[in-house]
Amino acid sequence: MRAFCEKVITPTDASWRYHKYLMPYLPFSWHYHPEYEICLTLNSKGMRHIGDHIEEYGDLDLVFVGPNLPHTWQSESNKDGTEQIVYVAQIPVKWLDKLVRDHKELQGMMSLLARSLKGIKFSEACASSAKTLFEQMENASVTQRLIFLLELLSVMQQDCEQQTLSSPMFAFGKQMEKDNGKLNQVIEFIYAHYTESLYADQLAELAHMSTNHFHRYFKQRTETTLTEFINRLRIGKACKLLVTSTSPISVISDQCGFNNVSNFNRRFLAIKGCTPRKFRHQLINNNLIS
Repeated sequence: MRAFCEKVITPTDASWRYHKYLMPYLPFSWHYHPEYEICLTLNSKGMRHIGDHIEEYGDLDLVFVGPNLPHTWQSESNKDGTEQIVYVAQIPVKWLDKLVRDHKELQGMMSLLARSLKGIKFSEACASSAKTLFEQMENASVTQRLIFLLELLSVMQQDCEQQTLSSPMFAFGKQMEKDNGKLNQVIEFIYAHYTESLYADQLAELAHMSTNHFHRYFKQRTETTLTEFINRLRIGKACKLLVTSTSPISVISDQCGFNNVSNFNRRFLAIKGCTPRKFRHQLINNNLIS
């Protein structure tokens, strides 16, 4: 599951890119780009992947993705055939950083930009305000759009319920420190093989480290242990399968790399706060799956 680098083309008459997508469903498209991205997803339900964070999302999903942070949304077609809507603002880093840095009125946004490196999810109330602003952008002049963008950033900054998503330093691209190339290589390998048996000494060898040094290095860079990191990916995949399939829980446990159902249930409960069975039952009640 290697992320590809998306080329963002900024309009000639603007400093940043605004776009509205109308789609029958959102395909899995694991990518990154050097721009900041504000993404509002409407009339859509599925799985959201931001760095190493994977969870289900619903209508009014507003996320701020920092530069070079891999991300994608994935959904099925709506049963009523309605289109799913995605509003996107993609903003060059140098331009926005300078804008915030050079204006005292905007410097309170510096922490918002810093937190975006892990990805930020915002409250439903904030997403509702963002919906209004994005809708106003659609027929606005480029000058008016800039004003709406600054208002949107201000609304996001003031959201007291915002949550960061991914582990720190989980980014691709040229802006990473040279030393983090080792981490990216390891994480790419984990993403490709996390449903299989993975061993610390195997990954340490890939990073050209001793096993003990690798454990310390991984925890320092991701603020989580290797086991926690892999389990979080496996549970994220399990959530996706619980949403999109009717496979028995024992089958899903195997597909996600757990050695037995009891261990799967225990890990799922620790991360999601409920059992896989209850998770699926809640989805059925919410008409997410048939």
